[in-house]
Amino acid sequence: MCALVDNRLDYSQILTSNILTMAMARRSLLGLLLLGMLTEEPMHAYRMQKLLLQHGKDRVVNIRQRASVYQAIDRLLRMGLIQVRETVRTERHPDRTVYEITDHGRETVGVWVSEALRSTEEFPEFVAAVSLLVGLDPGDAHGHLEARAAAIAAELADVERTLRETTAKLTEPPGPTTEPRLARLFLLEEEYRQTMLSAQLTWLRGVVADLETGRLTWNRTELRAFAAQLEEYHNDH
Repeated sequence: MCALVDNRLDYSQILTSNILTMAMARRSLLGLLLLGMLTEEPMHAYRMQKLLLQHGKDRVVNIRQRASVYQAIDRLLRMGLIQVRETVRTERHPDRTVYEITDHGRETVGVWVSEALRSTEEFPEFVAAVSLLVGLDPGDAHGHLEARAAAIAAELADVERTLRETTAKLTEPPGPTTEPRLARLFLLEEEYRQTMLSAQLTWLRGVVADLETGRLTWNRTELRAFAAQLEEYHNDH
């Protein structure tokens, strides 16, 4: 009996630990961007914020206040996705802690990018994930975007069906009105969704096609050289 109770307690503790780990590992927009940068090289918080601003990521997530970057870093540390590599001391600057991504962090960023690319629910996350496509192989990027295109196409078909059926119910006898313009007034949000989904689907199919034909492709050597040139350009301007 005691052994049974102990086993149940052990199972309960393991289950609780797994639930807490899953909750902690929920992706965040800023965390995703920070992990993406740390897959390239270790860096300190000030450099991370500077690069995010240089690359225009402040249009996707709020990084104007350095505190938000430090809070995201603290969360990534507690999740075991990054770790402290060293503390850099110079005469001109305060001590700066340099962070590096862990093996668990590399696995997690791959999962987060995949989820954000395929999910149709969180549009800001999708934009952030697109900015991290350079961290994927072109073949993987193609697979994720193709899957998203299929999901968006299904959602668009559902919205279009809703517009047709609801318009018919409202304007055809015994509907409340024969004026399509009045029915449209109550369907503007669906009309907006239709327009946005259609535009996104057109873009997705274009990028997928370019990945298939090789018009859009990349490799690690090219990316490293381009990143060095980009940083030199920003430093000069």
